[in-house]
Amino acid sequence: MGSEFTPIFLFVLVAVFTAISMFALSAILGPKRITAVKQMPYESGMDPIGDARQRFDVRYYLVAIVFLLFDVELLFLYPWAVAQWSAGKPAAVATAPAEPGAVAAVTEAAVGIPPVFRNLVFGEIVVFIVVLAAAFAYAWRKGVFEWR
Repeated sequence: MGSEFTPIFLFVLVAVFTAISMFALSAILGPKRITAVKQMPYESGMDPIGDARQRFDVRYYLVAIVFLLFDVELLFLYPWAVAQWSAGKPAAVATAPAEPGAVAAVTEAAVGIPPVFRNLVFGEIVVFIVVLAAAFAYAWRKGVFEWR
């Protein structure tokens, strides 16, 4: 094995040492008093009293769906923004050599959205944001964001 794997092994070694030292230090320095309150079951900030199969209010699910909606929006907007603002800039692209021992050729290729389609893609993104804004307004109007 060559020296190209040395950083990986060092990283793994430091990670294992950190994990072991954290467990050891918490066992040595951590509090050790065992009380009835500490031994009691605890779940989501509340004492588990009653039936475990109780129904949850639908607002929990609505908040989760709204979060996912706007989280996915950012996942779609970020690549578009990168492609939109890097359009037309050349990037070096290496091509594999055709023959063994030959030198790889480096060519320039345009990255991002071609200038012909920039306005079309921008219009599609605007429509996407308008639809999400309408969904946000609808959720606001229905009272999803009011915590009762």
